[in-house]
Amino acid sequence: MSMNVDLNDLYAFRALIKHGNFRKAGEAICLSQSAFSRRIDKLESALGVKLFERTTRRVSLTLVGRTFAERAERLLADFEDVVSDISETGQMRPGLITVACVPSAALYFMPDVIVRFQQKYPRVRIKLIDSSAGEVYNAVVNGEADFGISFSGSPQPDIEFISLVEDTYVAACRHDHPLVGRESISWAEFYRHDWVRLDKTSGNRNLLDRAVGHIVPARPSICETQHVTTQLGMVEAGIGIAAVPAMSVPSSGHHALTWLLLTEPVVKREMGLLRRSGRTPSHIAGELARLIIAQHASPPSGQSLPT
Repeated sequence: MSMNVDLNDLYAFRALIKHGNFRKAGEAICLSQSAFSRRIDKLESALGVKLFERTTRRVSLTLVGRTFAERAERLLADFEDVVSDISETGQMRPGLITVACVPSAALYFMPDVIVRFQQKYPRVRIKLIDSSAGEVYNAVVNGEADFGISFSGSPQPDIEFISLVEDTYVAACRHDHPLVGRESISWAEFYRHDWVRLDKTSGNRNLLDRAVGHIVPARPSICETQHVTTQLGMVEAGIGIAAVPAMSVPSSGHHALTWLLLTEPVVKREMGLLRRSGRTPSHIAGELARLIIAQHASPPSGQSLPT
């Protein structure tokens, strides 16, 4: 079906939402008030619906207008991404990719990815938003990040989750700890040592509470932290051991840290790439996502668990 709607109509629609006033919105896109009003009338006529409620004091979206606004914004954002990407490619300007990532993946997972990516795209800058799983999700949904790296939770209709690797929880300890030399330790025995835990704001803590919350610790934790990276700092300082994802600890050769498998039960989380459904990433962000998917479709080298 042919429809007489163009991008200028959508930009006018966006301007009226932003300014809430025909005169100010018209000035923002360099149109007279009468010409701007005709453009909005044209859009409503083409769609066959009323998008705005108009009074002498204010302009507000109708219910169908709010629905249309969400889709129109996605359409304009996708169009602007494509134009920006083509422009950067043609002019060979450096680009910027923003990735939201849980701290446990940012420590050792992402640096290796970035090194490999910059060998191919040395002029592209990468910004990492290293935050909690909830904040990673919000950054992807709100468009603050091109995509995210986090662990799976409840399926969300607005997010596409691409599984990358199954990450197992291990006990991190110092090289001088009595546990060094062993391959595994049960959760019950883990809790008989001085240990550092995550607080309840952490997605990892919530996952572990569901998996091993039935095991009562023989002693309380020495301290609590919000992030796995801080936990590891406590371990390195000799405060205690910590249950952390294997992805967050060095595979070998670290000056202070080592780890052993936690068993009875073995607890795992599914790590993956998060993208907003229905939105096409820029070419360069898509290249980074494809590298991550190709590189980590199976457990990364050096991260295998002891057998």
